[in-house]
Amino acid sequence: MNNTMPDTETTLAQIYLSWLIELGADEAISENPISRYTLPTSLPAKTQFAKPSTKPTKTAETDPVGEAHKLAQDANSLAELKAALAGFEHCELKRTAQNLVFSDGVPNARIMLIGEAPGRDEDLQGRPFVGRAGQLLDRMLAAIGISRKESAYIANVLPWRPPGNRDPSVAEIAMMKPFLERHIELVAPEILVLMGNYSCKAVLGKQGITKLRGQWTTAYGLPTLPMLHPAFLLRQPVRKRQAWADLLELQHRLAQ
Repeated sequence: MNNTMPDTETTLAQIYLSWLIELGADEAISENPISRYTLPTSLPAKTQFAKPSTKPTKTAETDPVGEAHKLAQDANSLAELKAALAGFEHCELKRTAQNLVFSDGVPNARIMLIGEAPGRDEDLQGRPFVGRAGQLLDRMLAAIGISRKESAYIANVLPWRPPGNRDPSVAEIAMMKPFLERHIELVAPEILVLMGNYSCKAVLGKQGITKLRGQWTTAYGLPTLPMLHPAFLLRQPVRKRQAWADLLELQHRLAQ
């Protein structure tokens, strides 16, 4: 059988092929030719001209703040609140921290100090204010006759260390605030002391610790005193004069 096409037929085939290529049909996708000028006798069931649904697809959405609020309110003791925090899975800080840093000191103390977030030493030991800043805090409190072992209770806004000791984010503060509020309710101190800028942001909704410090205000129905964070004092020792004035304010209020 001779498969060689006559010259005329070869030329016509090349012309048709060039024409198809110019139209964009430059790839063979089926072994059998398909006519685009005839309608199929029937359409597959799935391709009948079905009217698209206008109902939105429902997706499960998680509300971390709402769940935090529920878990916190269900806790009826400090032990239960700590367990609720340990079981809270929506804060990414938990995945990078070594330990949950819940509290230290005496739960029935008259004053409750609220720090910002754990640092490296706190993360390793699972206790707040145990590094250089914590040692300075102990000396500051001792100067007015207060001890965390006997007369102070300490917690943080965030119970897990932010990577690299970065500042807490707005979302992290919002997630942890329900736990902090319940923490304050369960301890029921006479006085709150807010150590640092982010403690004021979480509790008072305000920032600017150098302006807020030393001015009594009210939070959750309690007398509240913003103070400079000990870590800030280590960086700026000249501010210790202001910290001492604030400590005297605290001592005076406790004596009333």
